[in-house]
Amino acid sequence: MREKERMLSGKLYNPYKVNDGIWEKNREVLEQFNSFSYKDYKKGLALLIDLFGHLEEDAVITPPFYCDKGPQIFIGKHFYANTGLVILDEAKVTIGDNVFLAPRVNIYTATHPLDASVRNTELEYALPVTIGNDVWIGGNTVINPGVTIGSNVVIGSGSVVTKDIPDGVIAVGNPCRVLRKITDEDRVYWEKQLAEYQSDPDVR
Repeated sequence: MREKERMLSGKLYNPYKVNDGIWEKNREVLEQFNSFSYKDYKKGLALLIDLFGHLEEDAVITPPFYCDKGPQIFIGKHFYANTGLVILDEAKVTIGDNVFLAPRVNIYTATHPLDASVRNTELEYALPVTIGNDVWIGGNTVINPGVTIGSNVVIGSGSVVTKDIPDGVIAVGNPCRVLRKITDEDRVYWEKQLAEYQSDPDVR
């Protein structure tokens, strides 16, 4: 197998020998994206749409932004990422619809052998990350390689997600653990808040 094939299949590979030209293209795109004025955001977004595996035109990604590759990132509709998002996308990163990321969220797929003698050869491997629909991830959260986060999930700020998180829960901590389920009572409460907002005559 070639180095890139090994990388995408979760096997040990040498990151300095992938040689597919994507890293170099990525550097140029990110340099442009992160230097654009906010008035030229659509121009910057067009660069990311061309770079990513998939990104919708309604996405908002606030600079600075960093990723290693680009083509392994697939993002659904109505995506918002506050400033400082980092994605190490040596493996596939799949993000669903209606996902909100607070500042300085870090998503890692790249990882290294536990044995120092093997690690010191500079070989590494990568595991995919998946985030479902309707997810809010708090600031300074780290999502580690191989993790799947379900749909309708809230991850508290400062969490370190090392294991899968199921659907419909609030999870927080280092390591990140389920705190409680998101309930009908939560839905009723927030629907009342929405109704109050919508009935405010000063809201336009």
